[in-house]
Amino acid sequence: MDSVNNRTATFKKILNVTSGNFLEQYDFFLFGFYATYIAAKFFHSENEYVSLMMTFTVFAAGFLMRPLGAIFLGAYVDKVGRRKGLIVTLSLMAMGTILITFVPGYETIGIIAPILVVIGRLLQGFSAGVESGGVSIYLAEISTDKNRGFITSWQSGSQQIAVVFAASLGYWLNTVLTNAQVGEWGWRIPFLIGCLIIPLIFLFRRTLEETDDFKAQKSHPTSKEIFHTLVNNWRIVLAGMMLSAMTTTTFYFITVYTTVYAKRTLEMSVTDSLLATVFVGLSNFFWLPMGGLLSDKIGRKSVLVGITALAMFTSYPVLSWLVSDISFTHLLITLAYFSFFFGMYNGTMVATLAEVMPKRVGTVGFSLAFSLAAAIFGGMTPMACTFLVETTGNASTPAYWLMLAAACSLISSLYLCRGSQQNTSDPIVEQAKINA
Repeated sequence: MDSVNNRTATFKKILNVTSGNFLEQYDFFLFGFYATYIAAKFFHSENEYVSLMMTFTVFAAGFLMRPLGAIFLGAYVDKVGRRKGLIVTLSLMAMGTILITFVPGYETIGIIAPILVVIGRLLQGFSAGVESGGVSIYLAEISTDKNRGFITSWQSGSQQIAVVFAASLGYWLNTVLTNAQVGEWGWRIPFLIGCLIIPLIFLFRRTLEETDDFKAQKSHPTSKEIFHTLVNNWRIVLAGMMLSAMTTTTFYFITVYTTVYAKRTLEMSVTDSLLATVFVGLSNFFWLPMGGLLSDKIGRKSVLVGITALAMFTSYPVLSWLVSDISFTHLLITLAYFSFFFGMYNGTMVATLAEVMPKRVGTVGFSLAFSLAAAIFGGMTPMACTFLVETTGNASTPAYWLMLAAACSLISSLYLCRGSQQNTSDPIVEQAKINA
């Protein structure tokens, strides 16, 4: 009976803490998916490529704010606690979402429209800078050494539910509305739904219990002590950023960029790209806990190194195969392959990154490393891939971006995991604990 009660309590904690992750990914995904409509509404240009690139630049700008959010909000979370800090991040995310939802178009208020949209994206990015890190550290602290990979995998698992929900909603909109109606006002409906679920997520977050690990700390670091510890552990943060490169790049390629890639480059229908994205979300949701479970059984290093090496050597051939014979079936097979990369790797990576960070600055350390990767790799993915295709005329070239990220993560995996499969006795990690 006690075992059942413990599992129920753990499930409730996972649900409460990951609900905010759902909203974060839902909002970020919507902005990328409706990029062509947002471009026409707020960043109008006679050249479709220029308009789309401006929108993806704003998409990337939200990611550039994430490191700042990681530093300042992460320090706040490590100082006041996981529960209070995650309520603050949710509030900022909600403000950004509401702003983007209700801003009139360029034709109505002129240059103020894109400025307000940018502000909304910056608020979302600032909040997201610590949301994933705060949730990951919380999950790591309520887990044990034997199930940490599996428990922390649900940080990203909640985001896949958001992807499936958003893509399904988009598919429904495109069946009941004309393309003109979606472009004029229909794209706002998913954002409005995001606003309506905010109160429910606030309710989840208010019932969140503080972790025993945080309560057990006899004292909590000041902002000055947190920044000092980060400086002392700059190698861990830099390596953590490279470790996260594979995750952020692959995810935004197979979700946000796929909708544009399938429609604009492969010349497939909007409904096909949406159905493919729903499939990706479901596939990710399956592979994430599988990756976490496997890493709990055989160690983090084997999974991290194996997946990154496979991605480096097979990404281009697989994407070339799709381009050489374009069909919806081939698109699904290609996305399933990349989804396997993402799920297995991320299900392992989150636990690894949580384990290597000094406990007293776990949130800010994790958040900064992940946010830097999201800013440099993830947020740049749609723009970089669009640029590669446009300048080379080769629809397979986005694979080079994936291969670069995989190479960075492979190097980091070998560096962080040397001397220990589970990272618990690694000399680098031990030094980080001393510096904490």
